[in-house]
Amino acid sequence: MNRMMLVTGFTGAFISNTGTVALMLPIVVSMANAADVSARRLLMPLAFASSLGIMTLISTPPNLVIDETLREADFPALGFFSFLPVGLICLAVGIIVLLPLTRWLLKDKDAGNNERKQHGKSLNQLVREYGIAESVCRGIVAKSSPVIDRTIAELDIRMRYGLTVLEVRRERSHIPMFTGVGNKFRDISQTVATPDVILQEDDIIYLSGTKEQAARFAAEGGLVLSSENNGLDFYDIGMAELLLLRQSKFVGRKLQEAGFRSKYSINVLGVRRGSEYLRENLADIKMHEGDVLLVQGTWTNIGRLSNDEDYWIVLGQPLEEGARVTLDYKAPLAALIMVAMICMMVFESIPVAPVTAVLASSILMILTGCFRSVEAAYKTINWETVILIAAMMPMSVALEKTGASAYMAHTLAQSLGNWGPLALLAGIYFTTSFLTIFISNTATAVLMAPIAMASAQSAHVSPVPLLFAVAVSASMCFASPFSTPPNALVMKAGRYTFMDYVRVGLPLQIIMGIVMILVLPLLFPF
Repeated sequence: MNRMMLVTGFTGAFISNTGTVALMLPIVVSMANAADVSARRLLMPLAFASSLGIMTLISTPPNLVIDETLREADFPALGFFSFLPVGLICLAVGIIVLLPLTRWLLKDKDAGNNERKQHGKSLNQLVREYGIAESVCRGIVAKSSPVIDRTIAELDIRMRYGLTVLEVRRERSHIPMFTGVGNKFRDISQTVATPDVILQEDDIIYLSGTKEQAARFAAEGGLVLSSENNGLDFYDIGMAELLLLRQSKFVGRKLQEAGFRSKYSINVLGVRRGSEYLRENLADIKMHEGDVLLVQGTWTNIGRLSNDEDYWIVLGQPLEEGARVTLDYKAPLAALIMVAMICMMVFESIPVAPVTAVLASSILMILTGCFRSVEAAYKTINWETVILIAAMMPMSVALEKTGASAYMAHTLAQSLGNWGPLALLAGIYFTTSFLTIFISNTATAVLMAPIAMASAQSAHVSPVPLLFAVAVSASMCFASPFSTPPNALVMKAGRYTFMDYVRVGLPLQIIMGIVMILVLPLLFPF
């Protein structure tokens, strides 16, 4: 969690916190799934860390607001890294405070596990349960191999060598002319080993069987066996469990007679019979009522298995599990696009508007295959959050136009002015923090910055610490899911309630306020 918050905080220093969370959200969810950790533990810190990283002038709009306020009052303009010490302290305090606080979010961990059980086993759980990885060998078709241009059926691998061909994989580099670089940018296609698949040079064949059987086939077929990546990936190919019903026509028949590969284009990788797992000599196994078959096929064919529910029941939600599989081989390309987007947003010399940069990057992500499909990209849009943020805007305008927010700000700030600059700083900080719960942080900063400037001039103190209090407190609002767009973005994905934000965010917000009230006068004296 610490590294995730550090990466998010430093990324948020150069692009908006909303954009940072939008970029990091799918990455963090994938990390949580891979590590079998509740995403609830990570998503709220992700949202908070995006607001904590206020290390540059452009990190949040409130920073620019107070810079403009100082310029208009003929004070020196702020530098690009004027917020760096403040941002580093905020990020450090946030990490220290959130480590114990986020343990509160684990109270519903059992509920999350129950939900996962209802949805079925993960793909990695199936691989471990059936011991598939232990029997998988990886062979690469060499240049002079006699299997080139021959089909799986012609080779008769199952009968001659006792091996099952699980998949044929083809990896192609985007930039083959640059040694080393091309390996970073590549495409991977997976094909189920149907009888008509024709093998080509450099094809990677995944075989299930003993090492001795694989070694004999490699020697005769001109394959190079590799010990790397013996596990299975699920980019184009998936797995599912089928529970055979009593009335199924397959009960009492051998697997080789069932025609799973010819009729359904799927492979049977194992059979669970009670507490026993059968993986060897599958072709000769007679199927019984209640057997659970572990099958492998393309995600499209896996989805079609539910059409024959007279024969079996598809256990769990395999298509939902497949949707969680990340195309990790696209990570370098996605990272390159993201870095290009950040550069377009950071460097003013590049004449591209931030909105244009984000839209162009999104289109590139789709065109380069970082998403499985346009439909998959469309599904990533959280429409509830979009509507929630849009609904917050009229309320923000109403509070501002009616004068309610200005009245609260003037009353609270002026009542503390006579208690000294530190009390005035505290009043401005917590007034801004309170208002940000109801209106956007930019609108709050626009409202409070002139009040802070006028209060500083009345008290004959430097306005810099007071204005920094406005900028920092406008960004450090964690007590409500409606305080900032990042808080709202992670609400549904993390299954958070309003009280989760109060329970974790309010203590952080108060502690951060106390620290900043003590630190800001030291960094920027009155």
